[in-house]
Amino acid sequence: MIRYSTAFATVLLATTSVAAASELAPGNGHSIHFGHVKGVVYYTVEQDGYRVVATLASGADAQPMRFVSTLGPGQHMVISLPQAVGQPSLDFEIMRDGTTVLVSEPAATPMADPMEQAAIQDALDR
Repeated sequence: MIRYSTAFATVLLATTSVAAASELAPGNGHSIHFGHVKGVVYYTVEQDGYRVVATLASGADAQPMRFVSTLGPGQHMVISLPQAVGQPSLDFEIMRDGTTVLVSEPAATPMADPMEQAAIQDALDR
């Protein structure tokens, strides 16, 4: 299982162009930092899958945001922090492979669609 997890982490790193990925243990928190946003991610083992919780805030006085997802084997979730128009978003991914959960370090991901950029700018201008 360790060799498989190591291989999975290597594939994760190669396909997401991130600097590192960390393996989580159930109930143990992992600090995440991207841009001006900081937070923690952890998971618990539930009957219907692994319940992943990520809580993020942009400062001590900012209202935190919580993202919750139940992951089955082979599933993943991405949390993305948009940047200025024309700048790549900062993304981090949480992946489950069997009994292993990996958290990638945030990486810049270019926006592929100019329409998406326009829609974001329109929403920000409102």
